[in-house]
Amino acid sequence: MHINEDVNCKLIKVQIAMGKAVKKPHAVCIPYPSQSHIGAMLKLAKILHHKGFYITFVHTEYNYKRMLKARGPKCLDGSSDFKFETIPDGLPPAENDDVTQDVFQLCLSTAKNFYHPFCDLIRKLNNKASVDDEFPPVTCIISDAIMSSFTVEAAEELGIPDVLFWTMSAFTVMCFLQIPQLRERGYTPLKDASYFTNGYMENTIDWIPGISSIQLKHLPTIIWTTNPRDEFLEYLVNLMPWTLKGTAVILNTSEQLEHGILKQFSSMMDHVYTVGPIHLLLKEVQRDDHSTEAIQSNLWKEDDSCIEWLNSKKAGSVAYVNFGSITVMTEDQLAEFAGGLANSMQNFLWIIRPDLVNGGPAVLPPEFLIATKDRGMLATWCNQELVLSHPSVGAFLTHCGWNSVFESLSAGVPMICWPFFADQQTNCLCCCSYWDVGMEIDSTVNRKEVEKVVRELMEGEKGKEIKKKTLEWKNKAEEAIKPGGSSYSNLDKMIEEVLLSPKI
Repeated sequence: MHINEDVNCKLIKVQIAMGKAVKKPHAVCIPYPSQSHIGAMLKLAKILHHKGFYITFVHTEYNYKRMLKARGPKCLDGSSDFKFETIPDGLPPAENDDVTQDVFQLCLSTAKNFYHPFCDLIRKLNNKASVDDEFPPVTCIISDAIMSSFTVEAAEELGIPDVLFWTMSAFTVMCFLQIPQLRERGYTPLKDASYFTNGYMENTIDWIPGISSIQLKHLPTIIWTTNPRDEFLEYLVNLMPWTLKGTAVILNTSEQLEHGILKQFSSMMDHVYTVGPIHLLLKEVQRDDHSTEAIQSNLWKEDDSCIEWLNSKKAGSVAYVNFGSITVMTEDQLAEFAGGLANSMQNFLWIIRPDLVNGGPAVLPPEFLIATKDRGMLATWCNQELVLSHPSVGAFLTHCGWNSVFESLSAGVPMICWPFFADQQTNCLCCCSYWDVGMEIDSTVNRKEVEKVVRELMEGEKGKEIKKKTLEWKNKAEEAIKPGGSSYSNLDKMIEEVLLSPKI
């Protein structure tokens, strides 16, 4: 049976029951407008497209222009039933139009400015459907959970389901949902800066559902503010109740990886579906469907020579270094990472964004370039999925963003963790203490520690143990996305129970 047949049959029955002409279901997909969130949402949109949905994918005007610049003028042409639309982000024009925007300001701006342009877009699409027999009206919204403060309201006004997509681990989502209570109980904001050094952050809390205990330093960094009027904290306190009001929740995780914490969600939400690793699920359902392969999401131009370079290296001999799309560091931290990589004597592929260093260009010491010219490659961006799945890659030095963590774990690549902000400290805790797939580097960064940890993970006994554990999780991830696996089955359940349900 073709993978679409059961879903499409369900669709036809629903439309006939509602007395409607048979048209494709139409999903409007709106990600939080940053690289990792866009990438995860685009994968979900492609899966739904494969399942028979018409897709309208919403970019901000700023990111739309960045993508055209990075990937060429036709990269967002889409196809006859996969289209792109834009809405303004509400922020002032940027001096540099090719950098990641301020995360906090972008969140505040979306909450304040997106509702009306978003509703206007959906009305425009529905108006087109009313005069064009071939064009389907909007039947559902798939929104990043971070955007739920306006998408849930829009969906309620339209009378259609709004499925909220969390691009974080279930463990982290559970921590985020406690932010209103953390403030109510006085854990945030912190009284003053001394709380970072006086041992306070080592205190534990034991009342988060599914988490026996967790130190404050491992909670999302949003709670670390000392500002009693912190706008971003207030934004999240107000946002969390909205994230429980969506018609359903999708999580880019798997039941095998986070079974314990996922059990707690059933008492908080009616419809929760795990569909991860979403990048592997996309590959599985698209084995014989190449219709959306050309539609990609990177906001920087990829350096394809990375793969050619990896092809020349022995299996497991390369440390891959990438701190994601948002992390920034100081010049001193950059120099310490460089010194540690040079002294480790390991091969490495290092992705250095143009805006990696805070306040200026990323300039590496000349002695580093000389010492590593035969065993190191530098690039500004790459296709991370291809890199992590390459047999030459033996370790991943990462900022611990969830997409990076889950992609690395799914590829069986152990991690060296240097968390920067937001959910990354929480992800680091899970990697190093719960799943045993990584080792942490201190936030201050010291070249001797970098050298030691890189060597240990690439060559040492602990590295071998971690590699073995990571391969076990890799196998479980692959089981989840195969026919009959939890994520594979949950996808079809979500479509039939929520997106195609006549009761919604």
